[in-house]
Amino acid sequence: MTNTQITHIQIDNYGPWTVTPEPRREVDLQTLQSRLYADLAQLVGNRDGYIFFSRFDNMIAVTNGLDEAAHALIQESVGNRYPVTMSLSVATGTTPVSALGTATEQLQEAGSAQDKGRREVLRGQTIDEEFRKPTDVQLAHFDVDDATEKYTDQLNEFDTFIQIEQGYAALMKYMREAHNSLSFFVGGDNVIAVCPDLDEADYHDAISHVREEVDVELKVGVGRGRTAATAGMDAKHALETCRATGEAVTMETETSE
Repeated sequence: MTNTQITHIQIDNYGPWTVTPEPRREVDLQTLQSRLYADLAQLVGNRDGYIFFSRFDNMIAVTNGLDEAAHALIQESVGNRYPVTMSLSVATGTTPVSALGTATEQLQEAGSAQDKGRREVLRGQTIDEEFRKPTDVQLAHFDVDDATEKYTDQLNEFDTFIQIEQGYAALMKYMREAHNSLSFFVGGDNVIAVCPDLDEADYHDAISHVREEVDVELKVGVGRGRTAATAGMDAKHALETCRATGEAVTMETETSE
């Protein structure tokens, strides 16, 4: 059984801020968003978590191993360096979807994303150390099969982008609806999915669905661990095994501490 700790990160009052006192240049907003994501990736990653940009004004992190104090420190660091603040909500669950649902509800109960009075909320409960296990996090690292040969070296960049995004969209939707998983595009032709306790047949099912839906072939490596970092590295190694053997799915059989 997995026990995923999810943190929903939301910039406070971001929409109104972008047009106050007048609309801000889009290039400046894109720069702020990308720099904030990069800083959060380092702040969370240095504590063995993973963060995904989602819509940039909202981000989703896998934070097993980060306690309330660590969340508060990250929040304070951002508040000291940026013209915007952010609210955090933490929840756990046997599926990533249920954990995110609880975390989002806690934020919504604290006030609207465009509520001027809601600033730097920190809500929720982290997993106590005594209840943490080596099987808490399952991550799947998906990769488009032969993307360079099929797309990058054959099509113009925008058409390649369309093919990759179609595969991602089909996978993201199906993994959410059929397998209670959260999938995120992480660049190139790679998608990382945060999953509950899925087995090899579940991953073959997802790959078959994407093939039938949008004619994109995927392979996937799956890892388990106490943290996103350890599970993610196991998934990367498993994906390399897929590339070496030609298998569509490789699951690490041992969990990482």
